[in-house]
Amino acid sequence: MNILDKIVEKTKLRVQKLDLSSLKNAAENLPECGPVFKNALIKNDDIKIIAEIKKASPSKGLICPEFYPVEIAKEYKIANVDCISILTEPYFFLGDNNYIKEVKKEVDIPILRKDFIIDEKQIYEAKIIGADCILLICAVLNENKLKRFLELADKLNLSALVEAHNEDEIKLALDSGAYMIGVNNRNLKTFEVDFNNTFKLRELVPDNIIFVSESGIKTREDIIKLKEHKVNAVLIGETFMKSENKILEIQKLRGQKI
Repeated sequence: MNILDKIVEKTKLRVQKLDLSSLKNAAENLPECGPVFKNALIKNDDIKIIAEIKKASPSKGLICPEFYPVEIAKEYKIANVDCISILTEPYFFLGDNNYIKEVKKEVDIPILRKDFIIDEKQIYEAKIIGADCILLICAVLNENKLKRFLELADKLNLSALVEAHNEDEIKLALDSGAYMIGVNNRNLKTFEVDFNNTFKLRELVPDNIIFVSESGIKTREDIIKLKEHKVNAVLIGETFMKSENKILEIQKLRGQKI
């Protein structure tokens, strides 16, 4: 069993404890809001930054021992990032739903719930905890589920970032009606990183689809290359989480004078 399979098995145990009826009722009674996450990624021609908040990962172990999500989010706000991604998977990434709730109270930046969604219960749950966007991973969903989850997210006014890693998954995302596609340069089964994965798969995605490159992005030179390939946004986690000065790190990636 590879790492992704193990994560999915643990996620199934979490989902079993959730009550669909109560989640659905709570989510559908929340005030309506627009697709703020999606809108944040199309506001101008600059490459957008989705800055991640995560404590650990299966490939790197504990990344950030001194972990204060709200303080990290405040730094991201000062740095004027476009969106924030927050890990909520508890076993392999040491995430927590409360991280989104806490950050949402203090920072008005659109939030992606970064988790392994395999059941509609988790989409209602994402709405309730304050997420503006959900991640739908092609590697763990078939076309029928992906379409249903996209429709449900739309009904709840949640944006949806569909993550793909290869040509077949790009086709699955497009056939399912994805309007935001994230290409993960990290193989979720082996956790090896191949930065060229973005360049290869970008050619398969129409320009009217928001295209996000995820994982392995570390330098200003990386950003320049991605922009040349018409990448709309980058999702960066480990580089920021390991940095002692996240604001400075973001300024350097943007090529801003320091």
